[in-house]
Amino acid sequence: MKLKNYMEDVVFHLLLDILKDMDDVCKCEKCVHDIAALSLNRLKPQYVVTEKGEAYSKVLEMYTQFQVDVTTVILESIEQVSRNPRH
Repeated sequence: MKLKNYMEDVVFHLLLDILKDMDDVCKCEKCVHDIAALSLNRLKPQYVVTEKGEAYSKVLEMYTQFQVDVTTVILESIEQVSRNPRH
């Protein structure tokens, strides 16, 4: 296994789930990547290099407060990118 920031998977999973319910937000590739990058820069990275580390990160993801914190950052990033789209 190579070095991986597991938070990227979490952000993209939640971001795509959130965006499917938001009709008024641009979902072009550039905007989605801008939202993800902005969110990831505001969240603590969760680097893993082993399957055991990835399993630990998945358990962490299941905690409600973790999901609320990540969702809040994503929603703030969506708002910021929507106000100033670069496409």
